[in-house]
Amino acid sequence: MTVLDIKPEFECRWNLVSLGEVMLRFDPGDERIHTTRQFRVFEGGGEYNVARSLRKVFAQRTAIVTALTRNPIGSLIEDLILQGGVDTSQILWRSSEIDQTRNGIYFIERGFGLRAPSSCFDREHTAVSQIQSHEIDWNLIFGEIKTQWFHTGGIFAGLSDSTPQIAALAMQIASQQGAMVSYDLNYRNSLWKTRGGRLAANEVNNRLLPFADVVFGVPDFDSKLSRFDERQFTAAAEKLHAQFPNVKIIATTLREVESANRHNFGGTIWTNQGVFTARNYFKTEVFDRVGSGDAFASGVIYGLLTGEGEQFAVDCGTAHAVLAMTTPGDNSMATSDEVRQLMQEMNAEAKR
Repeated sequence: MTVLDIKPEFECRWNLVSLGEVMLRFDPGDERIHTTRQFRVFEGGGEYNVARSLRKVFAQRTAIVTALTRNPIGSLIEDLILQGGVDTSQILWRSSEIDQTRNGIYFIERGFGLRAPSSCFDREHTAVSQIQSHEIDWNLIFGEIKTQWFHTGGIFAGLSDSTPQIAALAMQIASQQGAMVSYDLNYRNSLWKTRGGRLAANEVNNRLLPFADVVFGVPDFDSKLSRFDERQFTAAAEKLHAQFPNVKIIATTLREVESANRHNFGGTIWTNQGVFTARNYFKTEVFDRVGSGDAFASGVIYGLLTGEGEQFAVDCGTAHAVLAMTTPGDNSMATSDEVRQLMQEMNAEAKR
């Protein structure tokens, strides 16, 4: 059992709906962005990644609410979303000639050893940043228990001056209709640096958190501590809960970066019933760290959706994040069986 009162699965159309941007990622593999002559492409986006992993890894029914420009890049992104099994029926399509919008793209190199990962984003004037409130029928999405869980976060809220209002309306209607609502405090300096920085992002978060049941990330807590300080985490979580008493669960990853391809990794959850912590995965070999926080969130949500409890949820999220870092791209290539096996034992021997 968990502290959440989740509506029964059999009544819903979707287990989870995410609101967020979906971009096309260009990956130079083992090379550098500025020297490579070829790229591999993936789709990715913080809020979308959660829906994608829940569908592909944990066999939950999910959908993405976003907007794309109708051109070959938009069609490629749609095709990648479909390959991930996420419902595309709630995508808004724009004409590049009429609406003067575009699709977001980004380039990222994974780093190695002492060379940290680096990225380059091109996401100005994207279709999703210009969504208007009246264009999405949230009552259709959430009414009559069509959706168990709604997820969005600080990346979507940081896309433009209007996206926080879209997120607020969606979160409010989702909550009123009985869906669980989660919000990821993801902060991207590239989105906020010309619009007030972290202070402005915090102000937006403070307007949105009153509608959240579950929060990923904790203000005033350094999750990169080399040793997990439960008292510090509990104090930071209780401070957040005191400000937003509607928040029932606060979850965060714990990460110490030894090098680009070696991390110490863990995860923890706060509820008013106590703190639940996963085991630490020391000296985890990292192939690609991008999206590991989203993999953590999807595993936690899966554990809560299935009612297997907070300890299972944090164990599942942490194991899934570790596995997601072993393959390229924003999204996990793990299976649910692999996640459960890693939760029980760490064994990288060949399976025959």
